[in-house]
Amino acid sequence: MRVRIVAAISFTAAALLALPACSTTSTGAKPATHSSAHGGEPAHAGHGALLASTALRTRLLDGSDLGSGYARKPERPTQHDDVSVLGCPALNDLGGDAAMGGSLAFSHKAKATFAYTASSNSEVSEELYSDTAGKLSTGTGRIFEAMIGCPQYQVLVGSTKVDVTTQKMTAPELGDERWSQLLTFSADGRDTVVKQTAIRDGSVLVIVSGSPALVDQHVDEALAKAAATR
Repeated sequence: MRVRIVAAISFTAAALLALPACSTTSTGAKPATHSSAHGGEPAHAGHGALLASTALRTRLLDGSDLGSGYARKPERPTQHDDVSVLGCPALNDLGGDAAMGGSLAFSHKAKATFAYTASSNSEVSEELYSDTAGKLSTGTGRIFEAMIGCPQYQVLVGSTKVDVTTQKMTAPELGDERWSQLLTFSADGRDTVVKQTAIRDGSVLVIVSGSPALVDQHVDEALAKAAATR
């Protein structure tokens, strides 16, 4: 059951983001969790030229950043289960039939997932993307707004129906824009709670997902490493 729930997370929080990232729709109104750029911030890698995927990989958190008790997980093969969203037209409009497990359609990307060995159910995943500030802002804002706009819906993954509830959270005052949400995935009488926080800093987007406590603990250092001057 855990594999199916993880697949559903990948669908709702990753694959769907690929479509609005390519949209030509005007940015329009920002989601409630959006904050405007901070003034007087020092210049760093997040502001300016795009970073290649090879450069992003060097800026991912690793075991030495996270501390003892973390083990990096091998990347899972791309999932291709039949997936549909029930009860959330906004997500369907953004591509309810998107492929499972796809990365976001931004120009450059890198990802790592870690298991916290002290708890069998605790994981934290980091995704880094680099693209123009406008594309990162529009794509990320639209999907978070759509998901938060549907407080309850269902994801049908193959023959498994997963109930999903979403709750807007207050994101830390970091970067130029930030979004955060809490998702609860329920299936077969079991719940999995996942927090997802995204921070855009110039041309770099950092997304940290996983156990709420681990996300809160590591999002600051994830952004600091991703946007640091090299």
